[in-house]
Amino acid sequence: MSPHDIFEDLFVLELASNHWGRLDRGLKIVTAYSRIVRFNNVKAAIKLQLRDVDAFIHKDFRQREDIRYIKKTLDTRLPKNAYMELARAIREGGCLLMATPFDEASVDLCVELGVDAIKVASTDLTDWILIEKIATTSRPVVVSTGGSSLKDVDDLVRFFDKRAIPLAINHCVSLYPSRDAELEMNQIDFLRSRYPRHVIGFSTHEMHDWQTSIAIAYAKGARTFERHIDIGEDGYRVSPYCSLPHRIDEWFKAWKRAVEMCGAPGSSKRIPTEPEIQYLDTLVRGIYARRDLKAGHALRDEDVYLAIPLQKGQISCRELMRGEKLLSAVRADEPVRIDQIDSPYADNEGLKALIYQRGL
Repeated sequence: MSPHDIFEDLFVLELASNHWGRLDRGLKIVTAYSRIVRFNNVKAAIKLQLRDVDAFIHKDFRQREDIRYIKKTLDTRLPKNAYMELARAIREGGCLLMATPFDEASVDLCVELGVDAIKVASTDLTDWILIEKIATTSRPVVVSTGGSSLKDVDDLVRFFDKRAIPLAINHCVSLYPSRDAELEMNQIDFLRSRYPRHVIGFSTHEMHDWQTSIAIAYAKGARTFERHIDIGEDGYRVSPYCSLPHRIDEWFKAWKRAVEMCGAPGSSKRIPTEPEIQYLDTLVRGIYARRDLKAGHALRDEDVYLAIPLQKGQISCRELMRGEKLLSAVRADEPVRIDQIDSPYADNEGLKALIYQRGL
């Protein structure tokens, strides 16, 4: 797979809350979602969150249980060997491996784990020390744009373009969870227009609907999609912005319906299907003789009329050309067939075969 192709139709499933710091729980989540990915035959990555906790949190604040983010980070920390085990399970489950590093040491861990792509979280969009470290890996990068300014995104795109590092840009609203009225789906149009050489994606945290938003996102041109995932049967609280396995199954199936309904790419004219062509052929008017016509007669408008049904071998309104000579006589109200006229169509065996295959 080319680094530039990795993002196309890619689903990113993020292990939420570091699966509460339990390796066994993380492995259980990986197993559950790998099966859903396989059953739906989609391309998906399972994404880890990586932090060098001792360096990430200032030593004077590590005991502050009143600061929720600090307490949660400390409570869910994992050793390196646990991440290695999770990475192995993700690959064995047939998924790509991604990670969001929140500090420079975690970028080194990304390399050690052999991740296929790296995510830059919305909060780190202007953390240039971290971004420059990520760029040294030369791995494909996904960035979420939640809460960013236009200059922030422009600067980031120029930075990765200059280094020829593949970059996908996710529309994201950094509200956890997001209400339907807060999704701002039209931003996908804006991102596609402003960054036409990049895959545009949709990173979403809404809690009510696993079908409508992905259908809209795909129809607008998003080609990579991200959600947080969790499991709910083991007594741990599931955050309202997280998806459970059956919801991700709905999500995949909604995407497939959207792909089917959208059809061919919007950059070129679609090719009609054979059933569609056959149906339309039944509605095309055929050429009928208005009166008895002799061989050698040059057809004029007043010699013929158009009516349905179109019969096999009969010329239609599509092929009629004024002045064509009849090679054989045609009686009144009979169809004028392709081998009865001296026409360019009559000398093309391929076209003649098509005309004889269509109609009644």
